[in-house]
Amino acid sequence: MKDRSTLYLACAALGTLALAAAPAPQAHDDGAHAQGATNQHYGNGNQSKRNELVKIVKRVTNKYQYVGNAENDGFQLLFGCVSDEYSGAMGLHYVKLDRYMPSPGVFDAEINAEEPEILLYEPTPYGPRLTGADYLIDAATWNKTHAHAPELNGQIFHFFDAPNRFGLPAFYTLHVWAWKDSPTGTFVNWHADVRCDAHSGPTQ
Repeated sequence: MKDRSTLYLACAALGTLALAAAPAPQAHDDGAHAQGATNQHYGNGNQSKRNELVKIVKRVTNKYQYVGNAENDGFQLLFGCVSDEYSGAMGLHYVKLDRYMPSPGVFDAEINAEEPEILLYEPTPYGPRLTGADYLIDAATWNKTHAHAPELNGQIFHFFDAPNRFGLPAFYTLHVWAWKDSPTGTFVNWHADVRCDAHSGPTQ
């Protein structure tokens, strides 16, 4: 009887060790796992392109940390301070008109990472704070010679139809939040952490 008890205890101990050494059970989340594997496989190249565009924007806009430099170079505040009740804000748009519309009635359809059409600022009690840049292209002009939406460094532009709050014809746009991290992505239209509260002028 004693030998049998000893045998039972030995078997129980071996079973415990086997369970401890076994792999942990996997949660049934095949979709998330597949997405993670895809990101791991393809993400490095895409991340490199994203980082490169942010670097370019920082380099070409660094001198505009002081909004007076932007105004001296021909950027003009348009549209007031643009905000959304649920999504955050775009903030202040300082537009270089001769990049968007080089001559009256002629809209630009050129993409140049070195020359954003718009500088983005957030109003603060101490003056506008640079948050990023915005590339903007007239949709009708672009669509005449292209079958797909424009893209820059792998980032596809967003389409804004007309009529719209800006009073512009339909256009494509790409925001790059290079100077203020966005919690929902670097290239989204609305920045969840940008506010228009400190702006004393008109808002949209």
